[in-house]
Amino acid sequence: MAQLQTQSQRQTQGSASASAVLPEALPTTAGRARRKQTFFDRFLRHRSAVLGAVVLLLVVLVALLTPVLMNHDPTLAVPQSRFARPLSEATPPAEGVYIFGTDNLGRDVYSRVVKGSQVSLVVGLGVSLAVVIAGTCIGMLAGFFKRLDNPLMRVMDSMMAFPGVILALAIMSVRGPSVGNVILALSIVDTPRFARVVRSVVLTLRELQYVEAAHALGVTNLRIMLRHILPNCLSPMIVQATFVFAAAVLGEAGLSFLGVGTPPEIPSWGQMLGDARNFLAQAPWTMVAPGAALMVTVLGLNLLGDGIRDLLDPRLRRQG
Repeated sequence: MAQLQTQSQRQTQGSASASAVLPEALPTTAGRARRKQTFFDRFLRHRSAVLGAVVLLLVVLVALLTPVLMNHDPTLAVPQSRFARPLSEATPPAEGVYIFGTDNLGRDVYSRVVKGSQVSLVVGLGVSLAVVIAGTCIGMLAGFFKRLDNPLMRVMDSMMAFPGVILALAIMSVRGPSVGNVILALSIVDTPRFARVVRSVVLTLRELQYVEAAHALGVTNLRIMLRHILPNCLSPMIVQATFVFAAAVLGEAGLSFLGVGTPPEIPSWGQMLGDARNFLAQAPWTMVAPGAALMVTVLGLNLLGDGIRDLLDPRLRRQG
């Protein structure tokens, strides 16, 4: 009888302890709701990411609405209006007001800044697409096939050994100034870094069990790369693409500042800064407007990239 009582007491204590632990072990409704929160919900709570997205959206709207926002021809030179101050009256054949003043040739700075947003976005988008395509192909091949890893990465290392500006200048000196050549030069400069990021992710993924299981089932290498490895590389690729976009905008401005970027007839923020450097003391507004536009655009892209990186980081997501 004493033994039966002892066993019943143990069972009672065990059931009580299990009932005490069970509610804590089971996921609560709030916990399930927190895990079900979408990426968009978490994005809206990230202030820097939202700020970067708003800035980028404004730049895109300015580029799309350029014909509506411009109040003068950005290439029209009015010599009698040289170095007109901001908000000064325009002189014929121009009409209206020079919002940001004029440059050394009498061209409207405001209209040129608005027009320059198109060049920056076209170059940034073109370089990002080219780098993502080329860098993903090279990184996937180098990370998945061990025989190709060493030769491909040595080529990438040799390209990275050259300073980016020097390599871009060399390409532009051979190809000549144009928007397409700027995209080509900056794509060649940024592809090795993107390829190394993809390769580092693929090196980890190819050793996982589901990839080995796919090999054992006879799945082709191409199908494994496209179906099992590439989707798991999207997070770092998206983050890196935003930084490539910002670097391309800044790189185009640097090349245009040095006089080897866009042609003179195409307004560019870097070109405007290069023209204004000789007249900074006489007309500082010719440099303030394009410099501010370039700074705000690059800052917005970097904030957006940092925010996306934080949101896609699983460690930070678990902490949230």
